[in-house]
Amino acid sequence: MNIDAANTRVLDIFRQAEPRILDIQPALDVIPGMTPDTILHAGAPITPDRMAKSMRGAIAGAIVYENLALDLDSAYRLLDSGAVKIDSCHNHDAVAPMAGIISPSMPVWVIENAANGARAYSNLNEGPGRTLRYGANGPEVIAQLRWMQQTLAPRLRKAVLRLDGLKIFPLIAEALEMGDECHSRNHAVLPLFIQKLTPALLQSGYSCGEIHEVLNFLIGRDYFFLNLTMAACKSAWLEAEKIPGASIVTAFSRNGVEFAIRVQGQWFTAQSPIVDGHYFAGFTADDANRDIGDSAITEASGLGGFAVGGAPAITGFIGGTAAALMQAQLEMYDITIAENNHFRLPVLENRGTPLGVDVRKVLETGIRPFITTGIIHREAGVGQVGAGRVRAPIACFEAAAQKLDLGIADSVSDR
Repeated sequence: MNIDAANTRVLDIFRQAEPRILDIQPALDVIPGMTPDTILHAGAPITPDRMAKSMRGAIAGAIVYENLALDLDSAYRLLDSGAVKIDSCHNHDAVAPMAGIISPSMPVWVIENAANGARAYSNLNEGPGRTLRYGANGPEVIAQLRWMQQTLAPRLRKAVLRLDGLKIFPLIAEALEMGDECHSRNHAVLPLFIQKLTPALLQSGYSCGEIHEVLNFLIGRDYFFLNLTMAACKSAWLEAEKIPGASIVTAFSRNGVEFAIRVQGQWFTAQSPIVDGHYFAGFTADDANRDIGDSAITEASGLGGFAVGGAPAITGFIGGTAAALMQAQLEMYDITIAENNHFRLPVLENRGTPLGVDVRKVLETGIRPFITTGIIHREAGVGQVGAGRVRAPIACFEAAAQKLDLGIADSVSDR
């Protein structure tokens, strides 16, 4: 199979995808390869000695949450001893934002692609502020995670099962028409989800107070839906990653040290950049960790920076201007093969968002994929310090072209 034929097959798999919510289950019970002493993280695999401090802090918090250590000092020693297994979420059909921590006891979304049965997983989003995914690991962080495990997840599960396989892509498509880009802006998609969820909660048998507690947690936590979007995108690409000979990127992912792309299910990495963006009061770029998280799988799927032209209000959060964001998105059509059949933008006369980032086109044009993202503090325990936008490094694509023999003879310098 030649490259173009392989790419056509990859895109066909994504175009036919129908991700739906199947269940909520403990990670240990459903994620392939998960064990009682395994902790998954965002980005490409990385050893504890090379990890960003923020990721190390998040893993230490997860170790305490799992009762594998009594305190953070003991947790760090356990991490460095190798007694805890560490691996990439992607290597286990999972994705998670920022530090991307999934530990055995955490409840996870089980997302099934109805078109081919592929299943992907993501944790439940904690919301804003000092949270584990942003490297915070204090007692209040652990307490909230345990409340989510013991209270939130069972109530959500009972409602979700009544929804009988709620399809995710149609909700995202509607939210794009309402001004979201469904990576860094989720103002519309979360209320759309709550509209579907509320009748099921009311029929669940829980008391008004118990239902109020669930809805009170969800409302205002716009990123709660992001994890569903990410897992839906992962499920849509899973079978596509098995196609040999393709040059299409199926995920962008960052571990806080390296920026990675996935092509044919393989990792290709380069140094992760510092995010250009808007910093919260009291913080500057000097406080920032390098870009981190699995959430940029949304861009590989035609969302986020690849749909940002339809979300002008996002400038107040990530910085920049609406005109600059539109220009960046339009550039993405030059490095992709197709237009999205799932996601369209009214501002572009209902044109499909750019789909199918082609390693060859990135190297031929020198145009780097545009990603919207959050910014995490470089030290553990602080949390989020801003949000912004970033461009993928060219070196990832050069490495992929060389190893996979994609017919690109010359390198292209970073622009």
